[in-house]
Amino acid sequence: MKQDIIARKNEIAILDSLMEEEFAQFIAVYGRRRVGKTFLIREYFGDKFTFFHTAVSPRELKDRQPEYLYRIQLDEFAKTLKLYGYQSEEPIKDWFDAFDRLWALIQSHPQKERLVLFIDEMPWLDTPRAGFMSALEHFWNRYASGRHGLLLIAAGSATTWMLDNLVNNNGGLYNRTNRDIHLHPFNLSETKAYFSKRGITMDAYDLVQAYMIVGGIPYYMSCFQKGLSLAQNIDAMFFSRGNKLEKEYERLFESMFTDNPKIKQIVECIAKHPYGITRKEIGQAIGAKDGGTFGKLLLSLEECDLITSFYNFGESKRNKYFKLTDPFCLFYLSFVIKHPTNNRTYWQDNQNLPKLAPWRGQAFENVCFIHQGQIKQALGIQGVHTEIFPWRYSSPETRGAQIDMLIDRADRVVNVCEMKFTQGQFSIDKDYDEKIRNKIAAVTELTGGKRNPQMTLVTTYGLKNNMYSGRIQKVVLMDDLFVN
Repeated sequence: MKQDIIARKNEIAILDSLMEEEFAQFIAVYGRRRVGKTFLIREYFGDKFTFFHTAVSPRELKDRQPEYLYRIQLDEFAKTLKLYGYQSEEPIKDWFDAFDRLWALIQSHPQKERLVLFIDEMPWLDTPRAGFMSALEHFWNRYASGRHGLLLIAAGSATTWMLDNLVNNNGGLYNRTNRDIHLHPFNLSETKAYFSKRGITMDAYDLVQAYMIVGGIPYYMSCFQKGLSLAQNIDAMFFSRGNKLEKEYERLFESMFTDNPKIKQIVECIAKHPYGITRKEIGQAIGAKDGGTFGKLLLSLEECDLITSFYNFGESKRNKYFKLTDPFCLFYLSFVIKHPTNNRTYWQDNQNLPKLAPWRGQAFENVCFIHQGQIKQALGIQGVHTEIFPWRYSSPETRGAQIDMLIDRADRVVNVCEMKFTQGQFSIDKDYDEKIRNKIAAVTELTGGKRNPQMTLVTTYGLKNNMYSGRIQKVVLMDDLFVN
């Protein structure tokens, strides 16, 4: 029920408003796999569905002929109709027949009754040459849209399909969806609330580390076990024999992008460039034509919260960069794929070794990138227009500079942010002070002195006071990232 839903206040407000509407409503719910789409709808409505159908996953049937999967989907749809009261022994002929029967089921309910129809993983129903979209369009435009008090909810992880066929449909369903819910992963505050509700206690340091590994994905967090340390949980989830997430990386892409084998190549190419890579460079690296299909794949990866796009400071807006910001993918690529091991206690044995420092640095930068709003709030600039991005700059005068996060503000201030994930206060030494001065000089050089660079540190436990610490003008603490 509603009280069991953690966070999701905006999404609940949307559903509340839709339930108050007199006329028929059509809503699309989409987002990456395991983000909690089905849970949200099921918990909000309880068992008060007029019709609730989940499509059959094509993964286990991918080697069968398309006609076989088409028939399976229709037969399972018939079983669901029967479960909700529609009786017929005749097999469903096609999707037009299926939706005619669904309309007959709807008509059996009183006119003033509130009706909720939920079709989960709708993209899976649209098998090759099935005519599913034509039948859905006919059902909605001819029948369902005129039924007062009806709410049709379509959910799916195949984001490309959801965007093309429902959210941005230019055909028979153009402008037919009344509202869309793009379900995002939890932030740190919501992650803390999730673990607290499950009775799993972690301090902020471990919560951030957990987020650096699995992100704010409810299903991944549900794999954590009470009574185990963070390191023990990570071993159980990623390195133990037959672990729960062993095949998750492959299934993540299969569920969201069933029709394009290049999607993993795109993600793995972007992963190699922590400061971003352009669309043209991605296409050249993987041998993909830079056309509309390629652009849709990049957009879908953004809509799934796997990658983030940005424009580079001081460059033309024609050059858009892409950066991998999904913690799960970054962790999986860094350890499970790049450094496979048979050590079942790998994380417990290696968690404090220096070789993990590069991953920790990049992973913490990603957590900060995801929590841009919290960083702006900590700096007191939440009302100021900003452009935020990682930044690389090459110049003979400054010997180049790499900046973890640069916040270009409308008030002509630039926050030059350094991210440091440490077990204690961060201490600046002589060498690091030189790097800081070089970065400030790079920003000053590029802007011709028209911006005021403000050195900013985002770190776990703060800055240690010494002869170099005065170079840092603003400090954002780990705790500040937990503000909701």
